Amino acid sequence: MVLTGCPPRSEIQKNKAGKRNVLYNIDSTTLINHLAYLSSAAMAGREIATPGNQLAREHIVNVFDSLQISKLGDSYLQPFPFGHENQQGTNVVGVIKGSHDENHYLAITAHYDHLGVRNGNIFYGTDDNASGTSAMLTMMAYFKQHPPYRSLIFVAFDGEEKGLLGSKYFVAHSPVPLSDILLNVNMDMVSRNDSNEIYATGIFHNPSLKKYVDSIQPLTPVFIRYGHDGQKTGADDWTNQSDHYPFYQNSIPYLYFGVEDHADYHRPSDTFDKVNKSFYYQVCTMITAVTALLDQGYVAP
Repeated sequence: MVLTGCPPRSEIQKNKAGKRNVLYNIDSTTLINHLAYLSSAAMAGREIATPGNQLAREHIVNVFDSLQISKLGDSYLQPFPFGHENQQGTNVVGVIKGSHDENHYLAITAHYDHLGVRNGNIFYGTDDNASGTSAMLTMMAYFKQHPPYRSLIFVAFDGEEKGLLGSKYFVAHSPVPLSDILLNVNMDMVSRNDSNEIYATGIFHNPSLKKYVDSIQPLTPVFIRYGHDGQKTGADDWTNQSDHYPFYQNSIPYLYFGVEDHADYHRPSDTFDKVNKSFYYQVCTMITAVTALLDQGYVAP
């Protein structure tokens, strides 16, 4: 099966059972190494405005720099104030210019902060959200090698755990016109699920996105589910639960990839050893493939 905008046939292989295709298009070793480092004890839970958070940010900046990602301004850093004591959070922002359309953008996002240390316990935040950040960094390397049709903005948000602070600031102070951002692909908790499933939400609000996800489903062993985006109110609606929400508030369509809460959500036990590395890799290749399709074919409503 050949899909316009999908990774080339050489990157689509049969799995061992030969029953369905699996996408191989990102570096699994790099992906896991990012995840292990960002969720290590050295990061001390990456709470905003802490040394551990700064250490995580330095790693992200080093990846941006090593890949020669373009800046939108003089720096990758987008600092923002918060709280009542002149505290500061910092987003990390870069762009890969489109090969055919530099002036329209897809925003690929994930938050890198977590809960820090509480009562002497490190909240490692491996799934939430070292997983999404590591996925974004590895996707960035893929698209640097396979230039996108449109421009891709990559943003590692800070302050999500304090109320989506980084994404709210980014949207309010976007380095490009918001009208030129066609879509947000946001990743938050993408590395663990006992049922081999992940949700792609946002389709209820923008049904035209469904065909892109549906096109990739036959090529991955991960079961992509829909929902959590408006059909039901309350805890079942994730519309305002992560960094895609400020984009949605500004009429920018989004796809949010994430798993349902597990027993280690927002607990010190959200650790690297709990990650199903095969599932995580398959999820990240799936999101990369969906993003490639959207880059090639998405038309804003």
